Amino acid sequence: MRVKVAEPDAIRDGGKLIVKVKEVEIGLFRIEGKYYAWRNVCPHAAAPVCAGAIRGTRLPSDVYDYCYGLEDRVLRCPWHGWEFDLKSGHHLAPGSDAKLRGYPVETDDTGVYVVIRKRN
Repeated sequence: MRVKVAEPDAIRDGGKLIVKVKEVEIGLFRIEGKYYAWRNVCPHAAAPVCAGAIRGTRLPSDVYDYCYGLEDRVLRCPWHGWEFDLKSGHHLAPGSDAKLRGYPVETDDTGVYVVIRKRN
């Protein structure tokens, strides 16, 4: 099922919009001109993860060296601070296999659409 969730330019780059599709909250994010859609549920404690701040994060580096990166593409859960890459949905902690549940996004001149597939 393809559902229109926004007008073509409703979200600025680096911005987000939380929408409801069939009783499911979905965070729609625009990163570097591309749209990403993630279910608004943190895999850690079912928090409304998409309500969190979008920023960068510290990257692995040598002792006393501090490298900062992924600017404007890291979503930080508002409850416990878990960080997720908005492009892949992966939790950024080393060794973690946690991931946000994503949805395909399609765009055209008439809008931004989230594709919801039936689960078997």
